[in-house]
Amino acid sequence: MMRMRFNIDVRVNNEAIKIDTTHKVVTIQRDNAETYEESYDYLILSPGATPVKPPIDGIDHPYVRTLRNIPDTDTLKQLVDDLGSKRDVTVVGGGFIGIEMAEVLTERGLHVTLVEAASHLLKPFDSEMVKIVEQEMQERGVRLLLGESVSAFKETDEESLEVVLKSGTSYTADLVVLAIGVAPATGFLTTSGLTLGSKGHIVVNEHLQTNFDSIYAVGDAIEVVDFVSGRKTAIPLAGPANKQGRIVADHISGIQASYKGSQGTSVLKVFGLTAASTGINERTLKLNETPYKSAIVHPNSHAGYYPESTPLTLKLLFDESGTILGAQAIGKEGVDKRVDVIATVMRLGGRVSDLVELELSYAPPYSSAKDPVNMVGFVAENAISPLITVEEIRSRNLESTILLDVRSKEEFNNGHIPGAVHIPVDELRGRLN
Repeated sequence: MMRMRFNIDVRVNNEAIKIDTTHKVVTIQRDNAETYEESYDYLILSPGATPVKPPIDGIDHPYVRTLRNIPDTDTLKQLVDDLGSKRDVTVVGGGFIGIEMAEVLTERGLHVTLVEAASHLLKPFDSEMVKIVEQEMQERGVRLLLGESVSAFKETDEESLEVVLKSGTSYTADLVVLAIGVAPATGFLTTSGLTLGSKGHIVVNEHLQTNFDSIYAVGDAIEVVDFVSGRKTAIPLAGPANKQGRIVADHISGIQASYKGSQGTSVLKVFGLTAASTGINERTLKLNETPYKSAIVHPNSHAGYYPESTPLTLKLLFDESGTILGAQAIGKEGVDKRVDVIATVMRLGGRVSDLVELELSYAPPYSSAKDPVNMVGFVAENAISPLITVEEIRSRNLESTILLDVRSKEEFNNGHIPGAVHIPVDELRGRLN
């Protein structure tokens, strides 16, 4: 099909093992170990990334698997099919792949334990947001071991594995799936003369050219510019990779196309929830010492009087000037479109005030007259003026401050901040004294 439609010579089971940039020659190895050479006028590198396998004792055991491609999927599916009465599976890593694996294995009826070295899952999300995801996973039966890491895998007499944690505890698993992360598959380029970043990613310019004009690189193996911060980073996502491929094709054809950076816009299904994000999170802003403000709203996905409306949580990060730095949303429906709208506004240079003014499609089954994107814009616009944050509430001086809770009696009784003075807003004017 590729040859008939596009005149592309596709060679599977052929691996590029060396590049001679002086003579413009690539050395290729067939799966039978024979090698041959191909010359090039232009060379496009898209080697992707490989799963990280740290030097853990027992990590090469046949019941410890990684997932990168279709053959890996087939192997893993066969192992799951062969488990029989054995039902305990461990997933190591709380990123996108780890969570997707935990979900699908749980839905296959297996008992899943997910081990994550960080204190929370999903690095792109802030801690108060990702707790919603963690609660959903636990309610669906996934056992979460956060702040834990594996020190060894040991085979037991029952042909299972003992998973030994660095905390000193251990438990038994019948199968382990590693989803710790990925590293650029650029080992074959070390003698090529191409410039590589500190973590092995290929360094490219705005046209996705390497330090050799005739060699381009795209995808998970390259170093990109963060669209928001302007810093060098690596964002292994399919969307940016596809756009980069088009830009390279244009540039080789004489069209002066350029890549303007990656926002990291992404979305994930977690059982009955959807989680999406774009731009920079709060953790990264603090690490970069970037001043910022935040706004969080909990609107309904569509008009509350229309059936099956569900709440979603939407967080916006922005600076004093109203520049949008990032957004995160989690809920049952309408999550992806809200984050996509904000991602579009960011890409076009819009600000918080533009979120307020956006005219978005409205009908009760789909949204509210004031869309959640408008709502978070309202709160953010208010926050550019002095506003109290959650951190300031937690660290307030109890003797010199008063925290006034003006919600209804029912809302107050359902949960409130200790030490708050309760006067419902309907009574506030008459009780100002």
